[in-house]
Amino acid sequence: MFAQMRHMAIVTSNANNEGDFYRDVFGMRRSEMKRVGGAVVVGDGYVGLNLNPRAPGRQAGFDHFGFEVQDVEVVFARLKEKYPKIQVLNRPSNRPFAGISTHDPAGNVFDLSQLNMENRRDIYTDKVEDRKRRIGHFGLRCVEPDQCGEFYRDVFELTELEKPAGDPNHYLSDGKVTLAVMPWKISDFSGSGIERPALDHIGFKVESMTAFKADLEKHSHLFEATKEDRPEKSPEREVRQNLLRSCCFGQFQLADPDGVLIDVSEN
Repeated sequence: MFAQMRHMAIVTSNANNEGDFYRDVFGMRRSEMKRVGGAVVVGDGYVGLNLNPRAPGRQAGFDHFGFEVQDVEVVFARLKEKYPKIQVLNRPSNRPFAGISTHDPAGNVFDLSQLNMENRRDIYTDKVEDRKRRIGHFGLRCVEPDQCGEFYRDVFELTELEKPAGDPNHYLSDGKVTLAVMPWKISDFSGSGIERPALDHIGFKVESMTAFKADLEKHSHLFEATKEDRPEKSPEREVRQNLLRSCCFGQFQLADPDGVLIDVSEN
């Protein structure tokens, strides 16, 4: 494939706890390298997941993702030809993946890297390997999903997968990970808190739902997701959970200790 989705990042005030959660519950390898600023990196053998400390004024949550491409110059040429308003930004060299950052037509930010970039290190330089639990998809909600789907398909040569009849999403795959481009409608949040168009959730594939739930229960006392002790908010949370359940991949839904939504399915 011309492009592979090899990087994701969460902004959090609890990077160490988040790193332990993804290690203990999903079997991701946690890097032992000390990162400047307290960031933590975990990986599933294909995707590296950065857990970046939250700076003042920065929103927490599932923040961005990244492509590894065969040739960034090809990407630049395609952007210049069809999306001339999109800007590209070179990033500081101390980041383990993000040599370059840019965005899609809706303003969703993502990183670019290629094999010979000097910034690549840590889990991002490991040999790709298959593990029994891995990231299989992630969701992105857009006001104009057709436009964003076309962008990722054309610029990065992702393969559009078949979908159930009537499904409004676009499922774009690099052969290993699928980007689900989903419509954002304010009416979907009726009866709940309204979330802006943004990255929505991370989807994991596991070898056995029974084994996964056993590990989740084993560590539940350490990694209880943030909750509001307000019973009157329960109907609002149920609306949001139902929206997450609308993704065609998932069989079980949960949140990490910082509230990032996760969709789990069995291989």
